[in-house]
Amino acid sequence: MTSSSSLRVVLASALVLGTIVSGAGSASAGPAPSVRPAAWGQCADDVLATLPSTVTPEERAKLTCAVQEVPVDHSRPRGEKTGIAMMKRPANDPARKIGSIFLNPGGPGGSGLIRGAIAKNYFQPSVLDRFDVVGFDPRGVARSAPMRCFRTQEEAAAVNDGWFSLPITQAEIASSIKQSKAYTDYCKINAGPLLNHMSTEAVARDLDVMREAVGDAQLNFVGFSYGTLLGSTYANIFPSRTRAMVIDGNVDPRLRLTDGAQYDRERARGFEIALDAMLKRCDSAGVAKCAFAGDARAKFEALKVALAKGPATLPNGTKVTLSDVVGRVAGDLYSIARIAPLAAWLQSIHNALNPSLGFSVQSTVELVAPLNNGAGRYDVDPLPDTPYTADDSYYGVNCIDKPFSRTTRTWAATASKWEKESPTFGRYQAASDLLTCATWPTRNPDRWIGPWNKKTKNPIVVVGNYYDPATQYLFAQRMAKQLGNARLISVDAFGHCILGRSADTDAAVARYLVDLVAPADGQVFQPNVQPFA
Repeated sequence: MTSSSSLRVVLASALVLGTIVSGAGSASAGPAPSVRPAAWGQCADDVLATLPSTVTPEERAKLTCAVQEVPVDHSRPRGEKTGIAMMKRPANDPARKIGSIFLNPGGPGGSGLIRGAIAKNYFQPSVLDRFDVVGFDPRGVARSAPMRCFRTQEEAAAVNDGWFSLPITQAEIASSIKQSKAYTDYCKINAGPLLNHMSTEAVARDLDVMREAVGDAQLNFVGFSYGTLLGSTYANIFPSRTRAMVIDGNVDPRLRLTDGAQYDRERARGFEIALDAMLKRCDSAGVAKCAFAGDARAKFEALKVALAKGPATLPNGTKVTLSDVVGRVAGDLYSIARIAPLAAWLQSIHNALNPSLGFSVQSTVELVAPLNNGAGRYDVDPLPDTPYTADDSYYGVNCIDKPFSRTTRTWAATASKWEKESPTFGRYQAASDLLTCATWPTRNPDRWIGPWNKKTKNPIVVVGNYYDPATQYLFAQRMAKQLGNARLISVDAFGHCILGRSADTDAAVARYLVDLVAPADGQVFQPNVQPFA
């Protein structure tokens, strides 16, 4: 076996198994060992098989992979270790390379391994010429020692049965509380050492190890959605090691890390803002461009009332519930390209619910598969649908980072209160972290709660869409104010995150990353495409 094929097998094994290994010698705290340079080698075939067809054979041939060792607990640097899977797209002009850009797509729990390979989706050529772009799976995610709460899919299915995404009746609420507690019990049994070490602070410290491993004196980072929390955390722990940082689709870091319930309550409002704007834009566009036009808000509210009484049956026999509609709308608002097809689907449901109005018979609108983002639950700019990888990093991170009440006794009252404020998404949002994190088995975890105002030498570029559903525009404004040195770019756009979909924004970001010329604060740009155009 050749040396390259041996390395390939090692990488394949490490990436698949993602094992946590015990450190040699004592696990007691002590000086951090020196960081070993990243051992780049050929990517395993099963890793390359996940790349989209837009990555050319020539581009594939240049990709390299590595597994970087980091401490499970950074306060015990000589203790147990875990591996972080990385993939590198090399700079087009290596003689003029500035350094590396690390990417995080969000989540938490979003796999970022192949993001470097598809970096042309986000960056202009001037950036790709001058930087290696590194994608990685954060600790506990996908190919980086995935944190799993179940041993078998049958266990997971048994817990998910009776756990409702939109619990309304007393029976649904009771069942969801019971099954959510069963889920966290499984996590306590099966999740292993990472259960206590999934915080964003831990990932930020991993990122600093990776920065050193690739030989960069300072970090260049682009983070989307939850990745904005990772970036802002890094910049406040390591301000002097931060060269350039762009954060797109921003969270409110202070609120998220100090009051999880209020953060999620305000997050529900963000979905409402985006939905309201979409319905108004639909009516303005007219029926020729938006099938749901014609007092779209009134139609949507009537649709919800009808579905609360029972499902609608579409012409192809598919039954659609209120939960289906809320989940589909939440997910599809993430993508500008999904909004017009979503409107057509809503119209097909409206027609099915109102046969007496004499609508002509139409075929069922066939939507593409739901976005791989938990129907809007995850803060992630999603890739096309991929098989479920069965890791539980989403709750592993959020239930450590975001403080919640440790009881579910008041959940029903809280969900009702949120529903009055955010009629479509309040209860839906409450059925996620607020419900699950109440019984999460971790107590007093290490997590970064500030400060957020450390000054970096170069401004951090904060990007926010006006109608971002998952991270409302107000969060971007707050992020920019909380950071010690930031510039805010605003985009008059729908959808979650915008890099790669707004030429002027992309140009401003490219100039900043390459030349460190930060954009003027307060600029407003347009997306390449608006809904119903």
